[in-house]
Amino acid sequence: MGPGKNAQPLERGHDAGEPAGTGGPPILQAIRGAGLSDTVVVVTRYFGGTRLGKGGLARAYRGAAAQALATAPMVLAVRKSRLRVSVPIALDGETRHLVARHGGRVEESVYADPRRAVLVALLPTDSVGALCEDLQALAKGDAVVSDVV
Repeated sequence: MGPGKNAQPLERGHDAGEPAGTGGPPILQAIRGAGLSDTVVVVTRYFGGTRLGKGGLARAYRGAAAQALATAPMVLAVRKSRLRVSVPIALDGETRHLVARHGGRVEESVYADPRRAVLVALLPTDSVGALCEDLQALAKGDAVVSDVV
């Protein structure tokens, strides 16, 4: 689970054998400067004969990380929720369409009770409330939705 509203983000940096503070902290600065979170950056340095000193080494790591972050494709992470949805069996198809319309997909179906369909759906967390409202309207109050742990 991510940090709370006022909590500091969890960050880690490692110098991996370089002089203290010359690898990890400059890379973290580049990540912060790019305004990113949930990001991993690895910079590998091969000795090329130039002695940079601590300041030059830190600038090189920060610059390499910043350049990689500026050119790398970005992927938006969407928080997902897994729900168990129980509806009258006659509403199975319409329920599947609702899940899809809210950006989700059905991962599992159970028909142990001949009167009810139980679907496990994965969908964006931001869509859960709207899906629940639409399901209750569809099932006239006979939909049961719960989180899957």
